[in-house]
Amino acid sequence: MIQRAAPRRRHRRRPTSFGEWVAATALLTGILVYNFAPGIEQALIGSTTMRDREAAIERSAYYSNCNAARAAGVAPISRGSPGYRPEMDGDGDGVACEPVRF
Repeated sequence: MIQRAAPRRRHRRRPTSFGEWVAATALLTGILVYNFAPGIEQALIGSTTMRDREAAIERSAYYSNCNAARAAGVAPISRGSPGYRPEMDGDGDGVACEPVRF
């Protein structure tokens, strides 16, 4: 009697799990961002960029003292606004050239 060879099973690829799909997508996104978006790291960091942006806004206007700021009609000046300087904020609450209350 001739024995027949067992039929060969084709290797069936199992369906990709959701976790594998997410990992592959994250890896691909990371590679693309790293290679094709220079400077994106600074935008993603946020805190350093926000501090730099806030400092640039504050330096965009300069008032020699609070009297000059009041004369320009911009007092009181809050932190992050053009013309704000910590030297003009006497009590350190983030508002410079606030009215003096007795």
